[in-house]
Amino acid sequence: MNKADLVAAIAAKAELTKVSAAAALDATIDAIVASLKKGENVQLIGFGTFSVVNKAAHKGINPATKQVITIPAKKVAKFKAGAKLAL
Repeated sequence: MNKADLVAAIAAKAELTKVSAAAALDATIDAIVASLKKGENVQLIGFGTFSVVNKAAHKGINPATKQVITIPAKKVAKFKAGAKLAL
């Protein structure tokens, strides 16, 4: 499923236009991203939790040159599935 498919499913389920469903999806994604940028967790009970984790700097290998490189530390988003996502 891609974003267009998700928008169509939201529009059908919530009886919205595709434009309204797309706006709602975009607003939801924007709110989640904004909270993660502030370092806050986003917990959707039953669905899952989005959080930010710090990845330490580490060594890696450039596959083209086989040269050892240092991969810098960075923050990444993490998702932990909730009970409703148990397949």
